[in-house]
Amino acid sequence: MSEKAHDPDNDRVQSSAAPEKPKIAPFPRDLHHRSLYINRELSWLDFNRRVLEEALDIKHPLLERVKFLSIFGSNLDEFFMIRVSGLRHQLERGVLESPPDGMSPSAQLAGIRERLLPMLETVSSCWSEDLRPKLRDHGVNVLSFDELGAKQKKTLRKFFKKEIFPALTPLAFDPSHPFPHVSNLSLNLAVIVEDPVHGQRFARVKVPHMFSRLVRVREEKASDAKHSYQKLGLADKNPTFVLLEEVVASNLDLLFPGLTIKESYPFRVTRDADFEIEEDEASDLLSEMKEVVDRRYFGSAIRLEISASTPKSIRDILKRNLGLAPYQVYSVEGPLGISGLMELTKVDRPELKDPPFVPFVPPAFNTDESIFNALDSKNHLLHHPFHSFGPVVDFLQQAATDPDVLAIKQTLYRVGQNSPIVEALMAARENGKQVAVLVELKARFDEANNIVWARSLEEAGVHVVYGVFGLKTHTKMTMVVRRKKKGISRFIHLGSGNYNPETARLYTDFGYFTKNPEIASDVSDLFNALTGYSRKASYERILVAPHGMREGIIERIEREIAKHEISRDGRIIFKMNSLVDGECIRALYRASQAGVTIDLIVRGICCLRPGIEGISENITVTSIVGRFLEHSRAFYFYNGGDEELLMGSADLMPRNLVRRVECLFPIEEPEILAAVRDRILHLYLRDNVHARILLSDGSYVRKTCEDDTETVDAQQRLIDERETWM
Repeated sequence: MSEKAHDPDNDRVQSSAAPEKPKIAPFPRDLHHRSLYINRELSWLDFNRRVLEEALDIKHPLLERVKFLSIFGSNLDEFFMIRVSGLRHQLERGVLESPPDGMSPSAQLAGIRERLLPMLETVSSCWSEDLRPKLRDHGVNVLSFDELGAKQKKTLRKFFKKEIFPALTPLAFDPSHPFPHVSNLSLNLAVIVEDPVHGQRFARVKVPHMFSRLVRVREEKASDAKHSYQKLGLADKNPTFVLLEEVVASNLDLLFPGLTIKESYPFRVTRDADFEIEEDEASDLLSEMKEVVDRRYFGSAIRLEISASTPKSIRDILKRNLGLAPYQVYSVEGPLGISGLMELTKVDRPELKDPPFVPFVPPAFNTDESIFNALDSKNHLLHHPFHSFGPVVDFLQQAATDPDVLAIKQTLYRVGQNSPIVEALMAARENGKQVAVLVELKARFDEANNIVWARSLEEAGVHVVYGVFGLKTHTKMTMVVRRKKKGISRFIHLGSGNYNPETARLYTDFGYFTKNPEIASDVSDLFNALTGYSRKASYERILVAPHGMREGIIERIEREIAKHEISRDGRIIFKMNSLVDGECIRALYRASQAGVTIDLIVRGICCLRPGIEGISENITVTSIVGRFLEHSRAFYFYNGGDEELLMGSADLMPRNLVRRVECLFPIEEPEILAAVRDRILHLYLRDNVHARILLSDGSYVRKTCEDDTETVDAQQRLIDERETWM
C-alpha cells in the first residue's frame, strides 16, 4: 500500500496546497495525531534522494559527483540491511504497533519501493548518460569489455588466468548440488552453460571481492609491449577501466571447459544484518560480537538486484531459491553495486575534484609548548574539518608521554584503521599511566574493527570495558588527569564526532576542550558509571542519556515558551542529523503554537511537519547536503537573553535518548557561544546553494538565491573563514 493510499488526509493535502508552501489542512489539534508526523523510513529515502541530487548537480566537479553517486548506493545498502530487514521482521511477527505517522510495516515496505524505483532509474541514467560520457570527455574511461581493443582483451585474459582464475569457484545447481549460499552484498554471475550430455545447466560464479572493482588497462598501442593491466591509481592520468565482473564474464569458458557458455547475468543479494545481541545470555561479549559479524553473511535475503536484461527463467531461479517475493527484486540498468564506483575518486585528477584546503590550527595549539599550557588558560572549541583534528591527536600523544599525567579515560565508538588515538593510548599504558577505555563493540558495521582494537588495547595492559548492558555508548569524551603543583587537574575533551582522524576530514563536528571543574566532575562521574556499578542518574552541568537528556531538552523548550510569554522574543535553533522523537516534536509544536521562532537544521530524517497553521507555522526545517557530511549537533535557546548552547553526540531520536549513553555539554564562554550562533548556525540558515527547505507536505525544495541576495555556500564560507571565525 502506498503512503498516499494509507493516509486518509492525503487527498486534502493535495487539493489545499499552495504552490510555494503546501499545507496540510485541516489539521487536528491533537498533537499525537498521525497526520502531524512524517514517516521515518520515507524521510530517510528523501535524504538519500538529496544525496543523489548532489550527484546530478553540475556545479560539483565530476569525480565529486561520482562520490555522491557511490554514497547513495552505500547508504541504500545499509538501509536495506537494517531498516528494511527490521520492517520485514515486524511483518513476519505480526507487529501491530505503528510509528507516530500510523503506517503499518506493509504500507512502509510498499511506500519504500514506490519511492525508490524512480530514484534507481535516475541513478542509472546519471551514470550511463551523464557521468560516464563526461568522464570519457575528460580522459577517464570506463568501458564495457566489448569496447576494448583485441590486444587489450588478450592482455586481460592473461591477467585473468594468472590472477583471477585461481580465486574463482564455480558452483553448480542441479539435483545433486544444492543452491549455493550467496553472501551479503557479494557480486555474482548467474551462468547458463550447455552440457553436451545433460543439456542446459545453471551455475553461480562469485566475483572475488579482493580485487579492485575497476580493472585498469592502458590505451592500446602497437608499440606497447608492456603488461596492460595496472592497479588502480598507479598509471597515467588518462586511465581506462573495465568492470571486474565483465572481465570474469568474458572469460567464463576457462571455468567450464568442454561446455558452451550460453549466457551470464550479474546479480547481487542484500541480507538481513540487524541482529540483536542477547547480552544477558552472553558470557563473553567479545566472542558474541564476533559471531554476530560472521552471521551477517548468512542473514535472510532482503533484496535481489539483477541486471535489467536478465530473463524471467533466471529471475525465477534466484527468487525461488533465495525465498524472495517479487517486490524484493530490483532490476538495474547499468552496474550493480554502484558504491564500488568510489574507486574512481582515487584517480589522480585534481581538476576533477573539490579544491583542497589545509585545516586551520588555532594559534594556541600551533606552538612548541605543551598543549596543557594552552588548555590551562582558556577553553577552546574546534570546528572540524575547517579546524585541524591534530590538536585532539596531540592531546592524547602528549598525555601519553607527559610525566605529570596520571590517568587517561576515553570512549571509542568508531576509530578507523591505523588509529593514532589507539596507538597513543597503548603508549600511555607502556609509560605507566592508568588507562581505561570503553570500546563500543556494538557500533554497527564497525564491530570487527573495534574487536581488533579492543584486543590490542587489552594486550597492551589497558583496562578495556565493552559498554553498558543493554545500551550503546555513543558519547565522545576523553579525560586526562594531570598532577600540578597546586593539585590535580582534569582536562576534558567532549565532541560530536568520533575519534577518527579520517572522518574528521570529511564530517563537520565540534570538539570542545575544557578544564571547568564542574564539567570535569560530571565527566568523571559518567566514566565511573560506564566502567563500574554507579547508578548515578543526574549531573550538574551535562545532560546524559538515557537518564535525563530527553527531559532536559523538553524542560528547556518549555522554559523558552514561558520566557516568550513575557518578552515575546523566544528563539530556538537546533542542528542535528535526525529528528524523530515524538515527545520532543510535540514540545516543539507547543513552542510554535506559543509563538516561539524555531529554526531546525536537520541533515537527514525529520518526522516533524513544519508550516502547519496553528501547529508549526513558526518552525522552519533546513537540510544541507554538501561537500562535507553535516554531523555536528548544537541546541541553542535564547532563554530571555540568558542564552544557552548545548553540544554533543546525540540526535533527537528514541535510540539516542533511550537506548544509548549520550552526553550534551554546555558552551558558556560568551565569545564562543556568539561565534557558533552567528558564524555557524545563522550561516547555515542563510545557505542558498546546498540548502533544501522541508514543506508541510513532506517534500523538500531547494532554497535558491534571489536576484537581490548574495550567494551563500555555508561550507565554503566556513573554509574561507576558518582562520578568523572567532
